[in-house]
Amino acid sequence: MTIVEHPRANPVHFPEDRRRGLAIKPIYVFLGLTAALAPVVLAWAQYLLVGLPEVPPTPRFNPAVDPQGFPAWIRLAHFVNIFFLVLLTRSGLSILADHPRLYWSNHCTPGTDWIRFTPITVPTDRVWMAKDDCRYVSPWIGLPGYRHTIGMGRHWHFLSAFFWLANGLIFVALLFATNQWKRLVPVDLQIYSDAWAVFVHYSTFHMPVEPDGFYRYNALQQLAYFGVVFVLAPISVLTGLALSPSIDNRYSWYPTLFGGRQSARSIHFLALCGYVAFLIPHVGMVVLTGLQQNMNHIVLGTDDTGALGLWLGCVALLGVVAFCFFANWLSWAHPRWIQLSFRKVLGPLQRRYLNSLESRVEYTDRDISPFMWPNGVLPTTEEWKDLAADSFKDFRLKVTGLVENPVELSLAEMRALGQQDQTTLHHCIQGWSGIAHWGGLPLAKLIEIVRPLPEAKVVIFYSFGPGLYGGDYYDSLSLPNALHHQSILAYEMNHQPLPELYGAPLRLRAENQLGFKMVKWIREVSFVATEKTVGEGFGGKNEDDEYYPVVANI
Repeated sequence: MTIVEHPRANPVHFPEDRRRGLAIKPIYVFLGLTAALAPVVLAWAQYLLVGLPEVPPTPRFNPAVDPQGFPAWIRLAHFVNIFFLVLLTRSGLSILADHPRLYWSNHCTPGTDWIRFTPITVPTDRVWMAKDDCRYVSPWIGLPGYRHTIGMGRHWHFLSAFFWLANGLIFVALLFATNQWKRLVPVDLQIYSDAWAVFVHYSTFHMPVEPDGFYRYNALQQLAYFGVVFVLAPISVLTGLALSPSIDNRYSWYPTLFGGRQSARSIHFLALCGYVAFLIPHVGMVVLTGLQQNMNHIVLGTDDTGALGLWLGCVALLGVVAFCFFANWLSWAHPRWIQLSFRKVLGPLQRRYLNSLESRVEYTDRDISPFMWPNGVLPTTEEWKDLAADSFKDFRLKVTGLVENPVELSLAEMRALGQQDQTTLHHCIQGWSGIAHWGGLPLAKLIEIVRPLPEAKVVIFYSFGPGLYGGDYYDSLSLPNALHHQSILAYEMNHQPLPELYGAPLRLRAENQLGFKMVKWIREVSFVATEKTVGEGFGGKNEDDEYYPVVANI
C-alpha cells in the first residue's frame, strides 16, 4: 500500500507558551507525604525502641519443586515489558499535556482539579477553549512531544498498550504453566510480617542477608513484584478502559467502580506514579546487591559474576533509547505511517468489539456538569453570522449524497419530526468530560426519511466552522454508528436552545464516540460510499490534519 503524506507537511503547530507549572492541592501533598513517610517513621520507631526485627532465614531450596533460574521466556518478557512501558509512559505524558488537569468526578469544572501540570489558571474574562489549555511537552520527555497532536500520542499509546498487554498475558500464562509462579505468588500470611522485617532493615540502612535471586526473592521483593504484576498492571488496564466513551456510555456501573470517569483518569495517572515508585528502589537494589550477578540472572539466565550480562543489558537499554529517538523522528517525518498502522492493528478490534456497544446510559438533570469546556473555532462566515443574528430561523439543513430523497429542513421542521432528549456523558479526546442534556432529531429518523442508497456506508457532517489549520471542518460516522439510539442532531443543550459557543444551530451527538467526531455548527449532511473520497480521505478534518483516529470509541 502506498502511503501519501499530507500535502501541507506537518501542519500541527508548536504551542507558543512553554512555561512549566505544577500545582497540587495541599491536602493531597499531605496525604502523599503521609503515605510515603509513615512506614519509614514506624520502621525507625521500631528500630529505636526494640531494635531490628529478625529476618527469617531463606527456606531450603528444593530443586524438584522450586523454580530455578530465569528461563528465556521470562528474560524476553522482562525486556519487552521495559520497552513498551517506556513508550507507554512517554506517550501518556504527551496525552496528559493536552488537558493537564486531573479531577475526582465526571466533571472538569475549573478550580476543582486536584493537580494541574500548567501554570495557567483558567481565565474568566474571555472564552478559554480546551485547545487553549494544551501544554508544550518536550520530545525528551513525551512521545511525540515537540508539537501538539494528541492523535499521534494516542496512536503510540494504544499500539504500545496492545503489545504490552499481550506480553503480560503470555507472561502470566507461562508463569502458571510452570513452577515460576512460586517466585511471585504469596501462599502464606507469614510473608507479610517477614516483608515488614526486611523493610525495617532497609529503612534504617541495615542491609539484611539477601537470598540468591536466581532461586528465590526475599519476602519484600516477592510482594513488590506480585503487586506490580497482579495489582498495578490490571489497574492500569481497567482504568484505561474506563476512559472509553463506548464502554462508559454502555455500562454505567463500570466507570463508577473507580468513582467516575475523571477519577479513573486520575487513578490511571497514579498507576504510572506507582511504576516509577517501584522502579527507583528496584534498580537501586539491583545495583546494591550485586549488579553484575543480577544482570547475568535476567539477561543471560546464568548465576555468575561475569561482566557479559551487564554489557548486553546496557546495549539493550541503549537500543530502547535509540528507538525513542527513532519514534520521535518517525512521528513527524512519516506521521501517516503511524496513523495507518494504528488503523490496521487496532481498527478491526474497535469495530468488532466497541462499535457494537450501543450507548444506553442516561443521567438526570441533577448530574449535569456546572461547566462544559468549549472547543473548536467559531464560524466567521457572513452566512453563519446572518443566520445567528436571526436566531437561525432561516437555517436549512441540507441532506444530500447517496440518498433517494434529498431534503432541506428548518429547525422547526426537525422539531416537528420528533425530538429525542438525552442526558449523557461527553468524552473529549483531550481527556476532559462533562454531563449535559441534549435535545434533537434522532439520526435514525432522518435516515428513515432520506432513504440512503445501498452503496451509502458513511455519513459526512459539514460545519460552518473552520478547521484549526484551515479549510472547512467536517467529520464522519459509519452508517451503523449513525443509527445508534443516542446519535442525534442536537438543537438544545440543558433545556435551552443550543448556544452558539457549543455548536448552534446544530451539533452531532454520537455518545459512543469521542467529542471531536461530534461536529458543531452543522450546515450539511451527506451520505457517501466511503470517507476516502472526502477531504484528504482520512475521515475528518482532525484526522486529515492532526492524525486523529477515524474510529474514536476509546
